[in-house]
Amino acid sequence: MGRIRILPDAVADQIAAGEVVERPASVVKELVENALDAGASEIVVELEGGGRRLIRVSDDGSGMDREDAVLALDRHATSKIKTAADLVGVPTYGFRGEALPAIGSVSQLVLETAHAGGDDREATRITVRGGRLENVATTTRRPGTTVVVERLFYNTPARRKFLRSQRSETRAAAAALTLLALTRLDVTFRLESDGRVLVDAPRATGIVDRIAALFRPELAAQLLAVEWHVGPVTVRGLAQRPADAAAAGRKAYLFVNGRPFRDPFLVRAAEAGYRGAIAPGLRPTLFLVLEVPAASVDVNVHPAKLEVRFRDHYFVERAVEDAVRHALAPLAAAAVVGGVSPERPVGPSATGIAARPFGPYADLPPESLFAPADVTAGSPPGTAPDLIQVFDTYILMETPEGVAIIDQHSAHERVLYEQAMAQLTGENAAAQRLLIPFTVNLEPRELEAVQDQRESLSAIGFEVEPFGGNAVAVHAVPNPHPRFDAQRCFEEVVADLTRGRFGGLHNRLERFAATYACRAAVKAGDRLALAELRELVRRLFACTLPPHDVHGRPTIVQLPKTELERRFGRA
Repeated sequence: MGRIRILPDAVADQIAAGEVVERPASVVKELVENALDAGASEIVVELEGGGRRLIRVSDDGSGMDREDAVLALDRHATSKIKTAADLVGVPTYGFRGEALPAIGSVSQLVLETAHAGGDDREATRITVRGGRLENVATTTRRPGTTVVVERLFYNTPARRKFLRSQRSETRAAAAALTLLALTRLDVTFRLESDGRVLVDAPRATGIVDRIAALFRPELAAQLLAVEWHVGPVTVRGLAQRPADAAAAGRKAYLFVNGRPFRDPFLVRAAEAGYRGAIAPGLRPTLFLVLEVPAASVDVNVHPAKLEVRFRDHYFVERAVEDAVRHALAPLAAAAVVGGVSPERPVGPSATGIAARPFGPYADLPPESLFAPADVTAGSPPGTAPDLIQVFDTYILMETPEGVAIIDQHSAHERVLYEQAMAQLTGENAAAQRLLIPFTVNLEPRELEAVQDQRESLSAIGFEVEPFGGNAVAVHAVPNPHPRFDAQRCFEEVVADLTRGRFGGLHNRLERFAATYACRAAVKAGDRLALAELRELVRRLFACTLPPHDVHGRPTIVQLPKTELERRFGRA
């Protein structure tokens, strides 16, 4: 008997602090969210000692009168929730009603606030130490609220010793403010640490301006607009061009109905949209905003509101993957010489080119890529404009807004990759049987790789049989172009198969198709006839992702007319 008891408020507040206040960055997040909920248009955060010594958050929001200010420091006090039904799709940030008392229980806290509709000369100043209300006084300040948190975790040394270095804690606080700054473009955010300005983000008219202020203008110029609607889900935002994706330093930000959240599965779904457009190991930067019905998402599953739960997570994942893939398809997703304003809409209409970017070529009858080499130059009357091959490597073509420069190897690689994937996952390729099969002597590991991948090799057109010992005989080969060296391609593909571990089935097929496409495509330095150029361009823009090859490099570089005019002094 007597073993179960009600915890004192001070202990309960410290338990709540363990949920909400993990480190200085948590304090910054909670206080800035409260400022946003109060309608602030300018928020300034100041840190000393990484937030260990001092955190000050000032805003110009609506503020509070004395009665509300005292009540706000009581547990479960909130102005945002009235009934349990209000918890569904909460439209505000700091709705839990535990942040201020939880922070006050593990620090020395001073709250100064003035209500926007009150007496301009009268404000309230409340002092709290270790969760105990010490003083309520009158002071003077403009409308808004300032919360000063000193000596965080001074009365809980076990938590204080788990704090990281000053630099790490400062970086975490900056990351928390950056995340919130991405959600509210209409608010000015500023972060100062020991007198140095770390974040200076004035209110912005567009997300690209905010990204340029928070990160760097170069990153903003690498982003493509994402907009996709399917059922009740809308996905908007920005995704990095495949050519600019890197192995490190990527940023991935997710928001749902204006609220930032974390979800590694949705990030993975977004990356799946890049399949076949970037090399393995590269990670693109993403800023994605989801809009879903409030009843289909639960924002109350995490104490610090960092995670959410979707009613149909699989449907949302598919929507995110499709949204990213759709953004990478138009010509506007290709690399640009000289840069263009990333604020302009990015998509088929952004370049003045239809969804089939090279519309004139899409209407031409199919011509064989294996056209005779003596095809005369020049376009027949009434057909598409001429293409020009330069350096026996690049294809130039005029577009409505400039010049498109196509890398013939990367373009053919994209064509062959998507063709090979269709064959590996559907019908096999039509193979060209050889009158005299050629034989290849292999190393034991290479022979094992051929045996393991025999079905995949057959799907793309290589018919292979054992020939005794470590040798194999190749009876049929694919025929992607007239300069194709079948034996060399086979040997290079086998060598790649032997060196690489391609992982699961779908990943293995993609890697196999990419390897074959790279080895089989026309090379830089191959001179192509005009009919071959036309057919290559036609096939390229029949692909799903024409602007990118399988390694993340661009197949197309745009040279805008405006850039030409600028260079020649006409603009």
